[in-house]
Amino acid sequence: MALTSVDETELLLPLFAGMHEGQRFSTFLDRVRSRTQAEYIGLFFRQGDLTMHEVTEFHSGRDLRAEAIGLGFDRLDVLDRFPFERLRPERVYAVGEFADVDAEYARYRAQYIAALGIVDERIMRLALDDGISAWMLLARGRECSAADSALLASLAPYVALALQAFVQEERRRIHAEMNAVALARGGVGWLLLDREARLVAAEAGLGVFLGALPGFSLREGERLGLPNLAHERKLADAAALYAQNPHAPLCALELCAEPRVQAVLVPSRSQPAAASSLPVLQLICALPHPPLASNGNVLAQVSGLSRREAELALRLSDGWSIAEAALDMGLTLETARNYSKRIYAQLDVRGQAELVRYVLHSGARFA
Repeated sequence: MALTSVDETELLLPLFAGMHEGQRFSTFLDRVRSRTQAEYIGLFFRQGDLTMHEVTEFHSGRDLRAEAIGLGFDRLDVLDRFPFERLRPERVYAVGEFADVDAEYARYRAQYIAALGIVDERIMRLALDDGISAWMLLARGRECSAADSALLASLAPYVALALQAFVQEERRRIHAEMNAVALARGGVGWLLLDREARLVAAEAGLGVFLGALPGFSLREGERLGLPNLAHERKLADAAALYAQNPHAPLCALELCAEPRVQAVLVPSRSQPAAASSLPVLQLICALPHPPLASNGNVLAQVSGLSRREAELALRLSDGWSIAEAALDMGLTLETARNYSKRIYAQLDVRGQAELVRYVLHSGARFA
């Protein structure tokens, strides 16, 4: 069955737009269900070693899984005995063909679909890259027609392509989220500028931080404004230099004197296919970090120190004197000195410089 121009508009466009919907693929699934007059139609993915009744599911129509549980069919794991992985990709099967695959499965499925009022089902496997599989399932309250199977078969290559793009987009989203978390935990931010020193993009944390300081102007598509005009000119010169020579050496620039924020200027060799303008310059800087003292529990866990010893170690690594730390923690000077001796012995460090290095390489700075 060939898809018509109407099918392309009503089904394929919503399919490829579906990965960006709040309810993924909901419009596409609604329209396929309406076309086939099905009780249920769904897409589901197996992720890792999850069983089939634990998979990610997008569906339209009745929530058969919830209804089954409400009717007392809480042994949905029995349905895992269906040979999902043995189905030939993009071929449409009647689920009833596999009733004899397992006696317990056959008995359970017969009770399950009868209780739900389901008469017939069609299933199609979609093999994606990296060994990922997805399935499309259609369930009706009466016999499925040849047209139902033909429609699923015609949609198969398009659904596989859309789902492959969805999987890749989800992976990129996970990587982006983890990168954002790591940057935020590490107190690192970035700005991306074009050849005219106009803002192309900004890391969210740094954008919010600088945007709240006087003298900064961070509007995408406009030149980055700094409190110091001489520094602003230096930034514009660096952007012009890196536009001509992307292999020019790195340089540094103070963005703000109080609080102190210093940036490394790095030529950008990224060539995005779609951007407001071509980036040529990256500004990478460390944000002023809050005191580490509140992260004593983390340092204690990784070092073997007590929580109070860890809190003192963090203050010392932040440049506090023993007297200042003792006063802040409500300790006597003698107790703080005894703690410090145990800290240096437990961590096997000599002097404050080594203590600073130890803390910087511990997990405390990311807590």
